[in-house]
Amino acid sequence: MTDSPADFTSGEINTRFCARLFAWVEPRQLGYVLSSSVGYRLTNGEVVAPRCSFILKERLKRAPRTYPELMPDLIMEIKSAFDRIAPVREKVLSFVNQGIRIGLLIDPDQRTVTVYRSNAAESVLEDGQLLTIPELLPGWELPISELWGTAA
Repeated sequence: MTDSPADFTSGEINTRFCARLFAWVEPRQLGYVLSSSVGYRLTNGEVVAPRCSFILKERLKRAPRTYPELMPDLIMEIKSAFDRIAPVREKVLSFVNQGIRIGLLIDPDQRTVTVYRSNAAESVLEDGQLLTIPELLPGWELPISELWGTAA
């Protein structure tokens, strides 16, 4: 599951998502919003890095200098122009199967966000809808249409 560099649109969407998440999390000191440069070791030993991840502060008292010894609470992946959807979905589901609470798959081609919850069926959000994650980020709302930027 090695990631190649993203296309321009995917990079812009990644920045928009991470920036909005960070802008909510940081002033409330809820935890850590991390970029794709942070890896997580799966139980099979493989190290993977989601495009964006979030760890609740209560679960990680001190930031490590190594890979975190836990799975994040939330991960986000984007289907780039060079990806097929199935492998990206597999990556998100591999995190869900490792115990994360929320996995997000953003598909700029379909203009959708698929939400995978560890305890519920997947749901698909489209333009005109809001992404909310009350179990991790009470009060946070992200209009799906705000993700697309210049791709709109």
